[in-house]
Amino acid sequence: MSSTTITVDDLTFRYPGSDEPVLRNVNVEIDSGEFTAIIGGNGSGKTTLCKAFNGLIPHFFNGTFQGTVSIGDTVTTESDVSGLSKTVGYVFQDFENQLVQPIVLDDVAFAPKNHGLEDYETRAMRALESVGLEDAADRFIWELSGGQQHLVALAGVLAMEPQFIIVDEPAAQLDPHNARKTYEQLREIQRETEVGVIAIEHHTEFIGDYCDRLVMVADGDVAWANRVDVGLNRVEELLDADIHPPQVTQIARQLPNKQGTLPSGRYPVTVEQAVSAFPTGSPKGDPPVKPDGRGSDETLITVSNLTHGYPTLREGRKTVLDAFDLELYADSRVALVGANGAGKSTLLRLLTGLESPDKGTVTVLGNDTNDTLPEELAEETVYIHQNPEEMFVEETVREDIAYYLESRDDPDVDERVADVIEFLDLEDIADRDGRLLSVGQQRRASLAIGLATDPTIVLLDEPTGSLDLQSRREVTRILSRSVTRTETVVVATHDLQLVAEWADRVIVLGPNGILADETPQSVFQQPGLLEQAHLRPPQVVELSDRLGIDPPSLTKSDIVDRLATQGGR
Repeated sequence: MSSTTITVDDLTFRYPGSDEPVLRNVNVEIDSGEFTAIIGGNGSGKTTLCKAFNGLIPHFFNGTFQGTVSIGDTVTTESDVSGLSKTVGYVFQDFENQLVQPIVLDDVAFAPKNHGLEDYETRAMRALESVGLEDAADRFIWELSGGQQHLVALAGVLAMEPQFIIVDEPAAQLDPHNARKTYEQLREIQRETEVGVIAIEHHTEFIGDYCDRLVMVADGDVAWANRVDVGLNRVEELLDADIHPPQVTQIARQLPNKQGTLPSGRYPVTVEQAVSAFPTGSPKGDPPVKPDGRGSDETLITVSNLTHGYPTLREGRKTVLDAFDLELYADSRVALVGANGAGKSTLLRLLTGLESPDKGTVTVLGNDTNDTLPEELAEETVYIHQNPEEMFVEETVREDIAYYLESRDDPDVDERVADVIEFLDLEDIADRDGRLLSVGQQRRASLAIGLATDPTIVLLDEPTGSLDLQSRREVTRILSRSVTRTETVVVATHDLQLVAEWADRVIVLGPNGILADETPQSVFQQPGLLEQAHLRPPQVVELSDRLGIDPPSLTKSDIVDRLATQGGR
């Protein structure tokens, strides 16, 4: 396949009703011979820019459009979305909305079939094989995990055999193993077919390991486009835009006397590069010791001999949790981790009473969930689910917080609302419509809604998913502060940086129940366990292992302190 270029000339775009354009005089070129990452803080305009690549802007999303976007010789304003979809495929962040058929194979074949391509079924099977889902071809979409559905959406795009594929947050909702696998598949597709892959991404570790070129979007414009190793070294600019460079890059930057630089004078952007750049020897000191995660002796939640699953049309009932036992204690920071489909979200819903176990019992604060209404359990147990936008029903965040308090007949509503807004530093968004906020702001606001009730237990599903650096910092800070208002916080997450920095107890779920229930330090020292659970440690832990640092550091600050005493190579 010959190389094709996306060319953007002086693009300016303003959404209807907006006073300011979201894109201003943008100029950039992206070649199909490269794996390109688009980065930028929440609200920077990166997703809007990518929607201009395949004609969604201005054909589908109306607004004031000036300038030119071309795919090879085709000008997007002179074509239509249907025609452009043969050239530029798009996997959305809310990919569920582009799954339109009940059966996996039918969904993947939908686009080529409706474009009149006779080999539509062959294309669909080839696409499913490329994402590792060939065995799921005859399954129903709703039987799949969120991560598997994401791969189905990607396969549907690949079936059209376009010249470019745009994937908004490729790793979203995927466990670390499948996130890596998805990036490996995207890189293989790009190198073997010369299909240009464009990833909108916040996780710079993936960018450093897999991408060729980096395009930085800030304040509605392309600030720069560089090779990845050059772009990820523009550390100050990335941090100013709320983008966190790879952990190894940040560590190298903090080491004294240029101990962490490569012969080129640049910082490493991958673990492999860091191993060759960082000091050798036996670093002094041990990492801070975290508590064992059991908190106090007071048991808040007991799960006893629980079995639970879901019906399937072909295979009968699929069991997710089997003969499952668990106790959660007061004063704990608990992380639930494991592969997609291991049962993390299912367990959270069982703890809220939104689902009832097939067998066994779930007891929350002395209440058997089989005998207690979910709204009664919600008096002391708050569940903040993966899609925070579903929690906003009023015109402002302030009114949303009040709405949930008033529905419980809580006294002193205005005082409580003001208190939680101040506690979580939400004054800047308190009077804005929660449905119109960025994902990061929505997560902060949804935490306020939950914490305003002063619950005993807080349950969160993927609280840091799809967030930029500043938003992740805010959510992590809020989680840390929330333990002063509540007794126990339980987080289901694929974010192992969050686990390493925040949790004191890690429960690793696998296909046969609990694989481990230990401290983060202990979990990250078991490579076999991590592989079995489809987990991959954060770069700081992986780097510790490669450098022979035992026990491994869990945070950037700790490994910097321990490495700073050593000489360079």
